[in-house]
Amino acid sequence: MELFTKIAPLADRIRPKEFDELIGQTITYQIANYSNPPSLILWGPPGSGKTSFAKILANKSGLRFEETSAVMHATAKFRSIFAELEKNSQERIILLIDEIHHLNKSQQDIFLPHLENGSVILFGTTTENPSFELRPALLSRCKVITFNRLTLEDLDKILVRAEEYVGKKLPLTPDARQYLCLISDGDSRYLLNRAEELLALHTTQPLTLEGLKQFSPKRAAVYDKSLEEHYNLISAFHKSLRGSDPDAALYWMNRMLTAGEDPLYITRRLIRFASEDVGLADPEALPQALAAHQSYNILGSPEGEVAISNAVVYLAMAPKSNAGYKAYNESRKCAELYGSLPVPMNIRNAPTKLMKELGYGAGYVYDHNTPNAYGGNNFFPDELSRKKFYSPVERGFERELKKRSDWLDKHRKK
Repeated sequence: MELFTKIAPLADRIRPKEFDELIGQTITYQIANYSNPPSLILWGPPGSGKTSFAKILANKSGLRFEETSAVMHATAKFRSIFAELEKNSQERIILLIDEIHHLNKSQQDIFLPHLENGSVILFGTTTENPSFELRPALLSRCKVITFNRLTLEDLDKILVRAEEYVGKKLPLTPDARQYLCLISDGDSRYLLNRAEELLALHTTQPLTLEGLKQFSPKRAAVYDKSLEEHYNLISAFHKSLRGSDPDAALYWMNRMLTAGEDPLYITRRLIRFASEDVGLADPEALPQALAAHQSYNILGSPEGEVAISNAVVYLAMAPKSNAGYKAYNESRKCAELYGSLPVPMNIRNAPTKLMKELGYGAGYVYDHNTPNAYGGNNFFPDELSRKKFYSPVERGFERELKKRSDWLDKHRKK
């Protein structure tokens, strides 16, 4: 029977063995003592070098090293490691847990006593924000090191390393080579997996850009609609709108759509933005956002995205005012603070004879019976001095509202 020798993937065969071989990261200075490293949470994008860093550091420490995965291994695996340690109280190990964010709260808790007594040095890798995914008790016992997303230049250096290792140039035109780095989206592992396939090709002519597109489909964008990147993208989108940059807003909109975001989530954010950040500076902003929402409900994809795009441009270009939003917040605080102050007698409803005899509605000036349809009544409780919640700005339609507000203040009864 013929035996086959298992060959490790190219990404593993050229994995860095020294810190200075790590491309795109300047983090080794954060570890002062290689022989006695602290427990670490290594946080960064996929394929940025987290596992390589952990393995290099573990090797330099000289301690026993165990590598596990939060996805592949259950609690029983961890308990068996701890039980073995208890038999030899003098032993210390480095335990690498890949994708540690997949551990639930009870699984994270089982590490605490072993971190506390120093028998385990934990290296956890994660692509998710540790402050969202890991328990404070675990985080407090670990040092968090952040890894950068690899740039196009970094990825090209990794390709050069692969070519030198194999002794063969990638069969790609310069444009195709750049595209390969681009579609890798900062992930060196994806890049090297595609490079390994290309290096195995038997071809006399390099692949062009179009040829590569057919050979290697674009990598799905890194995005999780419930985790940090979701909030980062919507924050960038919202701030681009607020900063009146339609081009950037369209870019972030399409980043989300390309990654699979629900278009109706985006239209809901537009409705919120029109109410909060544009307000009455442009009264047409909210109808535009509502129209985009309704249009997508009617048309669906891909035609509905055009309506969303138009609304994005409109809201970005609209004059901005959060005066109405501030007025709502301040008036709500006031209502909560002062409680159930009685309604002034002059503006109470008086549907019965008794209520009229008690003074309900007495002294109320019917505004339409005055020259400017403005009687200047006081509508605040008698126990509460007049408040100014709404202060329109000198932008867009609110410029006209400000003129009206100033006139009303001037002619209001003191």
